[in-house]
Amino acid sequence: MKWILPISLLIIFELIADILAKEWSLHKGYTLAGGALISYLIANSFWLFALKNGSGLARGAVIFSLASGIIAVVLGVVLFKEEVTKIQMTGMILGVISIGLIFWND
Repeated sequence: MKWILPISLLIIFELIADILAKEWSLHKGYTLAGGALISYLIANSFWLFALKNGSGLARGAVIFSLASGIIAVVLGVVLFKEEVTKIQMTGMILGVISIGLIFWND
């Protein structure tokens, strides 16, 4: 399970990049765009370490996609006052369930 730390850092830096990218889309500025690009680069560097340490492509990609997607929706709602529909909320709940199933061992 040495891959959990790199995949966690991947998710954190991806979310930082997403916040900077959203701020750039609202306010412009090269600093925000540059910060987003650097954060995306750092995030994807941690993806390499997660793969090298045993996350697996399928499991790691699903965990990353679901976790970063769910957290991005929460950030969008809390920080940027975006709205979430009932269908989207259902999708997030199913995403949390699927992450639990991925870690489930018989």
